[in-house]
Amino acid sequence: MIASPLLQNLSGYINGRWVGASTSEKIDVFNPATGDLLARVPNMAADETTAAVEAASAALDSPQSPDARAAWLMAIHDALHREKQELARIITLEQGKPLRESVVEVEYSAQFFKFFASKIDALAPSPLPEKLRNAQWTVHHRPAGVVGLITPWNFPLAMLAKKFAPALAAGCAIVAKPADLTPLTAIALWHLLDQLSLPAGVANLVIGRPAPVGDVLCAHPAVRLISFTGSTEVGRLLMRNSAPFVKRLSLELGGNAPFIVMDDADIPAAVDALMLNKFRCAGQTCVCANRILVQSKVADAFAAEISKRVAKLRVGNGIEPGTDIGPLINQAAVEKVKRHVDDALRRGATKPADAPVDPSIAAGGTFYPPTVLDKLPADAVMLQEETFGPIIAIRRFETEADGISLANNTIYGLAAYLFTTDTQRIDRMTRRLRFGHLGINTATGPAAEAPFGGMKQSGFGREGGIEGLMEFCEPQTVVTA
Repeated sequence: MIASPLLQNLSGYINGRWVGASTSEKIDVFNPATGDLLARVPNMAADETTAAVEAASAALDSPQSPDARAAWLMAIHDALHREKQELARIITLEQGKPLRESVVEVEYSAQFFKFFASKIDALAPSPLPEKLRNAQWTVHHRPAGVVGLITPWNFPLAMLAKKFAPALAAGCAIVAKPADLTPLTAIALWHLLDQLSLPAGVANLVIGRPAPVGDVLCAHPAVRLISFTGSTEVGRLLMRNSAPFVKRLSLELGGNAPFIVMDDADIPAAVDALMLNKFRCAGQTCVCANRILVQSKVADAFAAEISKRVAKLRVGNGIEPGTDIGPLINQAAVEKVKRHVDDALRRGATKPADAPVDPSIAAGGTFYPPTVLDKLPADAVMLQEETFGPIIAIRRFETEADGISLANNTIYGLAAYLFTTDTQRIDRMTRRLRFGHLGINTATGPAAEAPFGGMKQSGFGREGGIEGLMEFCEPQTVVTA
């Protein structure tokens, strides 16, 4: 069992108090690297979620000043840095990623609190410069109200921070529901919040299975906005269930990111970028490259270089120094990756490289070896489904038009990456690629300072940037005679 000063109360948090579930049912949390039981947390459901929503609704009756909200955001930023190592350890134990990646996740999360603290002034009332109809017009940005934040397991702190920080900055009251596979990081965050004396009801945490909590957030009239990161399938369900109540939604959904390498690309630079992008969190990120599209002229050289690099990766327990790739989150994730690889090989793909897992390390864990697949056929399942694992799957193409067509041939539109040294080609292809986040000769991911979100069935709404703050606001025009 896990021991941590940040996990003294393995409970939810409602109306300023640590709260358990109304039943004795527990959720077991496991270390995916070893299979060991880390903790047993309460399985909170509809009653607890309703209580959290009502506490949040009551908290809105006592709005807090912009200065107070900015001070809380900076205090959270400082607390994250102060407890960086312990938070990172908790992330690695329950999620599996290498410890150095978890440290970066904590640092990344802190940036959102600092950024949105600096942007609260953007919410000040804004008078229109001219008088219209003999009246003064002023635009106010009011808090959306009670907001439900539903976050995934792959970045258990960062995905909370991206939603929590702008919601608090906007003056909303929060009901957060972390993934039931990785609830410990959220509990640790709330231990830090508990020390900051936020008003009761401003920040509530519900630990439980998805359906009962989500059903209340969709149906309760006090909840005016749901921000969700996860699968497109669940996003559709939230849309259906909240539609009768005309709620606002902010959805970051599935990805199927193309990584396009043109024949004039800097191949070593593209390989470096792909290694950093693809294997973070063992390939379990919504923005990591899923389809490696390489122009035929340079495909052999690219496949050879990436294969050499992948074969050297070290797979193991994320808590151990020197680990490059940790486990997948559970056995179901392993089975999905295996199904995708088997499908590609059965249809004619080749496997030039992998990085076998030491049997002594793999025992009890949910590991899959980092693998390179080449000459991926057009009908391979992984061209249409997000694999969410440490697989580099190379699909060759001939012309620029072919590359654009292949890249856009997906229902998703979250992230894409393009490598070419031709500036005119960059301009042509950028305008035609339908993805909310597009890296040109870089495979870097989102930043707190810039809006991030999807096109097509990767969702709508934005996190980060001033746009991310406005997601949690309702514009109100006040006309004064």
